[in-house]
Amino acid sequence: MRRVAAVLVHHPVLDRQGNVVTTAITNLDLHDIARSAHTYGLGGLYVAHPVAAQRELALRIREHWISGSGARRIPDRSPPMRAIEIVESLDDAIAALGGRAAVELWTTSAREAAAPMLDYPAAAERLRRDGPAVLIVFGTGWGLADEVLAQADAQLGAIVSPRQDGYNHLSVRAAAAIMFDRLLSPGAKAPTAPGTA
Repeated sequence: MRRVAAVLVHHPVLDRQGNVVTTAITNLDLHDIARSAHTYGLGGLYVAHPVAAQRELALRIREHWISGSGARRIPDRSPPMRAIEIVESLDDAIAALGGRAAVELWTTSAREAAAPMLDYPAAAERLRRDGPAVLIVFGTGWGLADEVLAQADAQLGAIVSPRQDGYNHLSVRAAAAIMFDRLLSPGAKAPTAPGTA
């Protein structure tokens, strides 16, 4: 099984008008994605933000649950929060995993893929084979900017709503949990060979 890590990117991401912006770190994102990452055995969760004050906020939240009063009140929160590493950029997360040559970047987006589309059964099977570490890149705001998508080795398929009215707007926290389950749960299915279904 390959090492799988995730990074939550706050810049460059898009706003609802499609402009490249920097979003704020939110407490809920850190907690919920960390708990999902820990549950599914990810080998790291990076939170990337270019603004020093925002990185300091994330560190304070993390430390509250590792060694502060939060850790004493709810000790189950400590292990997931320990896995969070606060970095300045996506490039720093890649460097922490050994550099671009040692990492496959898998992006996530509801928009058209800039990289080859990878469906979940094929992605789950790829993770079971030997290979470089995989870094799953999540965007905040209205998704990753094109310059990030263009770096991807593959793009995971969008999570599609079954609703007839077309509503399909999950939080990044919910999307991450669904994707981790599809990729890493013991029941994640390998692709079925043609003619064997």
